[in-house]
Amino acid sequence: MLTASDVSPTGRNLTAAVVIVVALVLQVSVANRLPLPGAVTPDLVLLSVVALALTCGPLMGVVAGFGAGLAADIVPPADHTIGRYALVYCVIGYLCGLASDEMDRSAVVPFFAVAVGALAGTVLYAGVGMMLGDPRADWHIVARVVPLQVVYDVLASPFVVWAVLRAMRRYERERARDRFDLPPARYRALSRM
Repeated sequence: MLTASDVSPTGRNLTAAVVIVVALVLQVSVANRLPLPGAVTPDLVLLSVVALALTCGPLMGVVAGFGAGLAADIVPPADHTIGRYALVYCVIGYLCGLASDEMDRSAVVPFFAVAVGALAGTVLYAGVGMMLGDPRADWHIVARVVPLQVVYDVLASPFVVWAVLRAMRRYERERARDRFDLPPARYRALSRM
């Protein structure tokens, strides 16, 4: 059993960065080229941000969301204003990170968080596009894209969320402990003295 002192925050951050880079590469090289109906693809980067937020909490969700969003903003074929994905993924990472405490209590939380994250991410991205005057951000287009985006993200979520949770497994319990927490056996031993 690993204790908080055995786990390096640098290792956790490095693992999260690798997860984001792999998700971004898979998004650009595989997912964006899938010939799916509706010309919509699953957002692997968003799913990775949601999984990191569920695993590590809101702070990691914000940082991972901002970093992943900024990378998605500048990686070709970026055809939008830089910062849109950074804002959207940052907000979604924070909101999903707030649900991280509930993840241990229910197996449905990750799938619900993915569905809500996909829905909120698509609507928020379109809303920011409308504020910035993007002609492709029209409510008729959004109403057609949102259901497909949510379905594709939920269908891809078991694979992406499982892979991210597997990669971050070593660091999962670290967030619940602080340096004053004692394992139950150690606490019982100290209470008998």
